[in-house]
Amino acid sequence: MRSFREWITANGISEVECLVPDMNGVIRGKVWPAQKFLQSVHNGSLRMPSSIFNVTVTGEYADEPSEAASYSDPDVSLHPDPASLCVAPGFKTPTAFVFADAHHKNGDPYEIAPRHVLKKVLAYYEAMSWEVVVAPELEFYLTKVNTDPDLPLEPPAGRSGRAETAPQPYGLEAVTEYEDLIEDIYEQAEAASLHLDTMIHEAGTAQLEINFNHGEPIHLCDQVLVFKRIVRQVALKHGVYATFMAKPMEHQPGSAMHLHISARDRLTGQNLFGEGPDGLSETFRHFVGGLQRYLPECAPLFAPNINSFRRMRPGHAAPINLQWGYDNRSCGLRVPITDLPNTRIENRTPGADANPYLALAASLVCGYIGVRDRIAPAPMVEGNAYLHLRTLPRNLDEALDRFTECPEVIELLGESFVRAFLLIKADELNAYQGVISSWERDHLLLKV
Repeated sequence: MRSFREWITANGISEVECLVPDMNGVIRGKVWPAQKFLQSVHNGSLRMPSSIFNVTVTGEYADEPSEAASYSDPDVSLHPDPASLCVAPGFKTPTAFVFADAHHKNGDPYEIAPRHVLKKVLAYYEAMSWEVVVAPELEFYLTKVNTDPDLPLEPPAGRSGRAETAPQPYGLEAVTEYEDLIEDIYEQAEAASLHLDTMIHEAGTAQLEINFNHGEPIHLCDQVLVFKRIVRQVALKHGVYATFMAKPMEHQPGSAMHLHISARDRLTGQNLFGEGPDGLSETFRHFVGGLQRYLPECAPLFAPNINSFRRMRPGHAAPINLQWGYDNRSCGLRVPITDLPNTRIENRTPGADANPYLALAASLVCGYIGVRDRIAPAPMVEGNAYLHLRTLPRNLDEALDRFTECPEVIELLGESFVRAFLLIKADELNAYQGVISSWERDHLLLKV
């Protein structure tokens, strides 16, 4: 790849946005004039406060009083990733995006940074000479502008001037209602070099889904965050909101981030999951066994918010367990029907609100333990997986408790990361529990 200077000059870039994903997948960072950015890269002076990795979704700091770093707030050095450099569409000033990794002053990676956590997990696969390949599917809703959080969200009017009032899964006329907005998304995504596949209308009113082409995990997670940013900005341009909440509306399906995961031998390129008379290798079965045993124990990594668990209810197009089956969307783990070179597992548990780096890290670390420990999966199911026992937590409180009691996953992800992550989620849970909801006022105010 060309140097930063060559790329910036060739693309006429005036400003560079350095993107640093926090624990919740919220993009934080700085904007530099292009020449100042190049100078700072050269002399190693790109820095940010380390406290950005302790920010809750409400914008507060989840500090640990006993730790001096919570108050001294030392800087981390930012190392921009040249492979992530792309044009930032939609800006009047020619601008570029680049993701940056956080490092200590001595050059070591900053252990709790989500991008590093995923890289750490991928290193376990590299040690086995595996190459992991992923393809996310991301769902989201368009809604009317909503400036009062006490009011429910509503679908926006389309080109016809009318809002949807009924489900329209895969409806072509329904999706063309938002054709102008969708074309803008595709144009900006192309400018940002995103590798998008198809967009469809999902089952919810004004709910869309985008499929990403398969590729390298870090790159795909970067693309998910850039795509979210583009969609939100394009939606505002068209006078509507776009939301990636897991369950934004009461009587509509939730929004997921399904993860298609496969692996191939780094030397031969052979798919390690597809083999044998039934097309599923023993390695693949062990990978699935690890997902079944450990994913329920680290649910906060793919269901990180209070709202995340409202999506995972029987019959609401989201799994409640880690059953697996061929082409069965009621299962948490779906095996798509395909040929041997494309054999993969689809993890249907993550919500669209999840931090993609952490949701994927959770999936891969659980699968790795399964392969390492040769964990046998439960038998495949046919029919309705909702009839089987629920194994996923019912709420964030339960999920956090279970995560703290999973030493196998904690050891591989890193204790410092897990401690920081749990501190943030505990603060968010505490903040939520102090809120009195409209449901309580509606049903309890004058009755109890």
